[in-house]
Order: sequence, then C-alpha cells, then structure tokens
Amino acid sequence: MKSRGLLVTAVALSLGTAAACGGGGSSSGNSATKAHGPIKIWYSNNAQEVAWGKQTVAAWNSAHPKEKVSAQEIPAGKSSEEVIGAAITAGSEPCLIYNTSPASVPTFQKQGGLVPLSDFSDGASYIDARTGSSAAQYKSPDGKYYQLPWKSNPVMIFYNKKEFAKAGISTTAPSLGSYSQFLATAKKLVSTGAAKYAIYPAPSSEFFQSWFDFYPMYAAQSGGKQLVANNKGTFDSAAGKAVATFWRQLYAQKLAGNETYNGDAFADGTAAMASVGPWAIAAYKDKVDWGVVPVPTEQGTSGDQVPTFSDAKNIGMYASCKNRATAWDFMKFSTSVGQDGKLLTLTGQMPLRHGLQQEYASYFAANPEYKTFATEAAHVVEVPNVANSIEVWQTFRDAWSKSVIFGKGDTGQSLADAATKINGLVKQQ
Repeated sequence: MKSRGLLVTAVALSLGTAAACGGGGSSSGNSATKAHGPIKIWYSNNAQEVAWGKQTVAAWNSAHPKEKVSAQEIPAGKSSEEVIGAAITAGSEPCLIYNTSPASVPTFQKQGGLVPLSDFSDGASYIDARTGSSAAQYKSPDGKYYQLPWKSNPVMIFYNKKEFAKAGISTTAPSLGSYSQFLATAKKLVSTGAAKYAIYPAPSSEFFQSWFDFYPMYAAQSGGKQLVANNKGTFDSAAGKAVATFWRQLYAQKLAGNETYNGDAFADGTAAMASVGPWAIAAYKDKVDWGVVPVPTEQGTSGDQVPTFSDAKNIGMYASCKNRATAWDFMKFSTSVGQDGKLLTLTGQMPLRHGLQQEYASYFAANPEYKTFATEAAHVVEVPNVANSIEVWQTFRDAWSKSVIFGKGDTGQSLADAATKINGLVKQQ
C-alpha cells in the first residue's frame, strides 16, 4: 500500500549508535523533564491525520498561550524513519513525532534519541491505564516505555463484493476462514475471470512488507505469538511452516502476483482481496464495494477475535526536546478520551485504548463498518521490541521472498536458516 512507504527502508544500517543529542538520564535531561514552554511536533502526511493534528494543536494553543505547540508534516525523505534518524544525529528533531514506528524504537533508543516516558511520575501508569494489558508489548527490554502506544490498524482481509458476486461467491459470508477454503475461493475468483489475482500483497523486498502477508496470518495461526520471544525466533515452528506453505501455494498457482505492481491492485480491481487495516477505507471509498473478514488459519477462524498484526503508529518524545513537561502534558491531552474520539472520527483508525467499543459506542453504532476493526483492536500483535529490530525483519523478508514468493529452495529450511541468523541478531547489544 502506498502509505506504507513512509516506513523505514534502511535506517538500521544508516543510523549507528551516535548519541550526540543525549538521553533522558542526563542532568540537562532531568531539568528538561520539569520545563514548560513552546514545543514543536511532527505528524504524518496522511490527509486525515493532518486534519486531526491541526484541530488538536489549535485546541491546545487556545488554552495554553504560554506553551504554544507548532506543528508540521514530517519532512519529505526516502522514509520517515530515515528522516527521524538523521534529525536525531543532528540534534534537530522536534519534541514529539506522531509517526513513530514501533519497529524503529530499538534503533532510536540505542541512538540516544528517545526520552523514557517512564521517567515521568505518571508516565507508566498513564500508558498502562489508557492502553490496558496490551501496553506491555511496547515496553523496551529495560522495562521502560520509550513510546506511547497511540493507534492501530488491525490487518484483516478486505474483499471486493462485485468480483466475488461475478465469481458466484457469497458477498456476505464468503468461504475464507481456513486455508483450504481460502485457496478454493481464490481459485474460483481467478478461474472465472472475476479477477486476475485473488490477492496481491506487495512482493518487494522491504522488511516491512512481511507485516502484510506473513505476520497477520502467523499471529492468527500461532495464537498471538510475536516473531521473536525470549530472544529467539518463534516462527521456525508448525505455525510458521503452515503459513509459509499456504502462501507458497498461492504464489505457485498464480493466485497471488509476484511482480512489482504500480498502484493499488485491490483498488484497481486487479486483485479481489487485500490484507490491510482500516486506514485504507478512505482510499477505497467510491472505488470498491468491500467486505471484510479476519485473516484465515489452517483449520478455520471463528468470529472477529482472531489475533492479527497491529500496524500501529506511536508517539515518541525525542531527546533534543527542552520543554519536556509541556511535551508530556500535550501527549496526554492528544491521547485523551476526547482527542482519541476525534482521531477515530476523522481517520477511522483505532486508538490503542482499553475498552474502545464501550467508550465510543455511539460512533460504532453510527459506523458499523468499523466495529469489526474495533473488536480486532483488542487482539493485535505488535512487532517484537528487540535489538537490531530492522535487521531482524529484513533477514526474515529475504528468506520469505526467496523461498515463498519466488519458490527457490525449501520453505521449511529457509525459515530455519532465518531463525538461526535472527537468534544471533537479537542477542547483540
């Protein structure tokens, strides 16, 4: 998907471990923790998020004339994380960035670029209360929070009702719950000419692409496991091999495309299904009459509580920030019940807030198409917070691309080899 291009592509190789900006533990950092005054923030260039950001800043500034917030879209660059990494090195990053990828947090933390939010007196308690038990996924190995869990986009399977109807497949209860059902439906979509491909996740080599083919289904098949746990890869397992075999069948039978596609294959009608979260609903509006179901599992899914990948974006406080007390107050304001409600209304993305459906019951009653995503938001699996996170995912992606997408070598052996390499990466400091 186009908006995923904001993610890091080479940041782990380009950043190193420089800490010229200092960290939250220095004497200057300690004084900054108590300082109030003007701050700067960056948010993404997603149109709906820009609208949310502008109204949030305006509401804050009207009530805090001595603690003005100035905001802008994140500067253009090859990737947002590459831009952030360069800014950390130069000491020119803003106080807050509302586009911080959880996968990049270990790199930014090692670089000395992130302020530990747990160092605020109410830092950990605020995050735990707002996010609930799932907040633990966002802690760093030292037990501290260096990111505030902000919003998720639970990845599910979107399907094109028009193309399903053309293939003679139910548009209200399509048979997609198990791998065998999914494959049979995919074959019917292609054989009838309803669509050229059943599904078309990006086959390119960027590390984050595995978050939209392998990882959602692995989360579901494994019952909610992360890629790495206890400093060891978890995917060289029956669950990982089942997911790899399933995707290999899709590619081998030409039910999924493995060539570069310029555009959005689902929005264009080239593919009848897509693996994506609710952020994309705005992109499909007036283009696709869509339905949505949970990602499949080998034996079949039941209901909308199947674990899946979060596709979250979080808020980081960065080390060059001088007025950190104001920055922390603004973080809490921007993630309050009121502002989370406006984020939901303006963007359709799910605030990482405990009791989401109950808190915004009227919204989901008026917008039932988002209710399924809200249910899934309580069951999301995050990327692991481990050393060399980006390299870990790139190692996995390289193995996946070779054996699954392009069918070179044994998929099981490929997963085993990747796990061995990843086990070494996560043990490095």
